[in-house]
This record gives sequence, structure tokens and C-alpha cells, in this order.
Amino acid sequence: MVRKKLSSVFINSVGLIITLGIAFLIAIFLIFVLSSTPARTIYYFFIGPFTNKYYFGNMLNTAVPLVFTGLGIAIAFKSSIFNLGGEGQVYSGALIATVVCLSLPNANGYLGGALALISGLIAGSVLAGLSGFFKMKWGTNELISSFLISGAVVLIVNYFITGPLDDPGNSLLTTCAIAEQYHLLKIFPPSKLNISTFFGILSAGLVFFLMFYTHWGYEMRMCGLNREFSRYGGINVSTYLVMPMALSGALHGLAGGISILGTYHMCVKEFSFGMGWNGIAVALIAKNHPLGVIPAAIFFAYLDAGAKAAMLHSDVTFEIAAIVQSIIFYLVTAQAIYSFIKFRKRAPA
Repeated sequence: MVRKKLSSVFINSVGLIITLGIAFLIAIFLIFVLSSTPARTIYYFFIGPFTNKYYFGNMLNTAVPLVFTGLGIAIAFKSSIFNLGGEGQVYSGALIATVVCLSLPNANGYLGGALALISGLIAGSVLAGLSGFFKMKWGTNELISSFLISGAVVLIVNYFITGPLDDPGNSLLTTCAIAEQYHLLKIFPPSKLNISTFFGILSAGLVFFLMFYTHWGYEMRMCGLNREFSRYGGINVSTYLVMPMALSGALHGLAGGISILGTYHMCVKEFSFGMGWNGIAVALIAKNHPLGVIPAAIFFAYLDAGAKAAMLHSDVTFEIAAIVQSIIFYLVTAQAIYSFIKFRKRAPA
């Protein structure tokens, strides 16, 4: 059994490495076709994020919210619940955290910051938990409900940012900046990397423990494999339609709150665009393993940082960099989705 499992892990790892190799070769080919300085572009696309502390630190900082969104999706997927509302959950968590900080401008930074993060966490949890509740109560498809709720929430948050909470003294569409005592401590200047990195690592460890070393995690995984079997085995399946979704949303909301306190210090309109969707890809690449989410998030952040470095230091435009980046994203994600579907088909048997 152990040998078979190790063999499966080895095959999946080799498959991912081959996919990465093909994706990078295609990316290099596209750069040669689209850039007049291909050598320089290739250098900055693949090596650029490591050329100085600023690029490297910001790359790691970009990965932090993806760790939280990836963990949130991994929890949902492990219980065969699908959360497509990550965008709205991150965004609402960010707005609520900002409002709490703005409402308490003179509060203690530690207490006020903790309250802001908890408030953002609760906001994301409620939004996602609604979809889980609808599925439990009326059998509503959580794919549709979570996506629709997210779409509505994004518009509502945009209204508050550009309306009642807009900062008239800022040329950006943003709220006022939060007080300095709420800023998370930077650990790798001059980059924006801050102590939220440790929160991400700690969260991955806690989710790993929750999934694989607790009774709740065992029941959740059993429900994810086969709900009917779990029901006959005495597991309260309804609980695992709501709780994993609520926990998934909580991690998304926390990602939004940490982004405000650690990086942006104000809620900028649509700053979180892509975090929710990229979290899905991160979880798929990690095969829904909490510890695998960390390197998967760093990989996504590396591609983003490479594209930005190539735009700054060579002749490629945003569109060309986005095409190259997307090719790698799609191939790697497609390989992960194929492995995920193959596992799901095999699991009930």
C-alpha cells in the first residue's frame, strides 16, 4: 500500500515537472516570436524576481494571500464542496477590516488589528457559509450560489469604496488610509514583505493538522469521498456541507484583511482581482494538500513577478507578458485538474 502510494506521488510529480517543462518551452518560444530582445526578456522573466531584495521580497509577499485562498479552496475541495465566491469573500474581508481600522484610529495596534482581521474573517465566512446553508437546506448548487453572491458583493464593495468611504484627497479610487499602528511589521525592506508570511505558514500547518489529525478532518474527508457511505456510517453529512464552506470563506476573508494591514493600508478598488480564482489554481496544483499550497502559491507569485520584471526591463508589453504567463498557468492548471478528476473517479470505488 505504501509502495503504491509512493509510486502514485512519484508519477504525479514527474507529470507536473514534464508539464512545467513544456509550459516553459512554449513561453520561451513565444518570447522569441514576440520580443525583439528575446535573451533580455527571457532573463528578466525567469531570473528577474531574484535579482534584488525588492523584487524577491515582493514576490513572496504576493504569495501570502494566495496561501490563504489556496487553503480555503483546498478545504472546500476535500469535502467535495466547490467555492467559486473567493473574489467577493476576499474583497469583503478587506473592506470590513479597513472599516474597523478606520473606526478605531487611536486604538492599540495589536488589539485593533486583531479585531480587524477577525472581522474580515467573519465576513468571508458568512458569505461562503450562506452557499453551504442553501445547499444543505434546499439542495442549491453551491457553484452557482457562491459565484452569484460574490458577483453581487463585489459591486456592493465597489459602491462603498467609490462612494461613502472614498478618500477625496487621493487620486486613486480608494478609502482613506488606515492608521500606522495597524501596519504589519515589514521583515525584508525595501520590499513589502511583512510578518503575514508567518501567519500563512502557521495557517497551513493548522489546516494540515485539522485535515489529517482530527476527528472533524477525518469525517470531512470521508464526506468528500462518498457522502452516501458517510451518511450510512453515522456521519452528519449536513454539517460538512456548511462548515467546510464557512471555513473556506473565513480563510478568503482573512486573505483580504491581511492584504490591507500588510500591503495596501487602504482598500483600493478591485485590488484583489484574481486572488480568488488564482486560489483555485493553487489548490489544484497542490492537490488540495495544505502544505503543498505554500510552494504552489510561491510558484504563481513567481510567474507574476517575472512578467512584471520583463515588462520593466525589456520591450514586452503587458499583453505579451500576460499571454506568456497565461500559457504557463493554463498548462499547469490543466495537468492539476486532470489529476484531480482522475482521483475523484477512482475514489468512490
